[in-house]
Amino acid sequence: MGEKKELRLSGTGGQGLILAGIIIADAAIRDGKNSVQSQSYGPEARGGASRAEVIIGDGEIDYPKVSRPDVLLVMSQEACDKFAFDLERGGVLIADSTYVQKLPAIDGLVYKLPISSVAKEQVGHEMVANVVALGAMARITGVVSREALTEALLSRIPSGTEELNRRALNLGWELAEKIMQ
Repeated sequence: MGEKKELRLSGTGGQGLILAGIIIADAAIRDGKNSVQSQSYGPEARGGASRAEVIIGDGEIDYPKVSRPDVLLVMSQEACDKFAFDLERGGVLIADSTYVQKLPAIDGLVYKLPISSVAKEQVGHEMVANVVALGAMARITGVVSREALTEALLSRIPSGTEELNRRALNLGWELAEKIMQ
């Protein structure tokens, strides 16, 4: 049995977390790993609870659900309150400090990043906060390569938005790099 990472990307509907989960699962496959992705969202698509789960492994993945994620992205206070206690001991919590002010004490690494603010202020569109988050998550965890993530992203976004999304991905990567030094 090879190494396996369980990821949960959580927030509210409309933040693009389902697409982000699909992109990171695609990137893992491009890196030659196995991956499975599932999703869940509330009945009200925009504004309701939303989460995408991804399992990435070198070997076979025999159960497609995440129970105790190694990596947890929270992009709303509600998601943080609901999922932070599920984080595996020693795991990584990445919180969008634009919307998450209160973090519980956890046994793991915590990264507070202004993901949505950076998307809005430096890219000009908060709608790419999910892509900023992907760049930061990939840089912090090393779960997928930058090249595979870029390829997966560019293959799954609307035509004409490539430069905007590439910029958002790079900003997320750089944001994480600054706090890791």
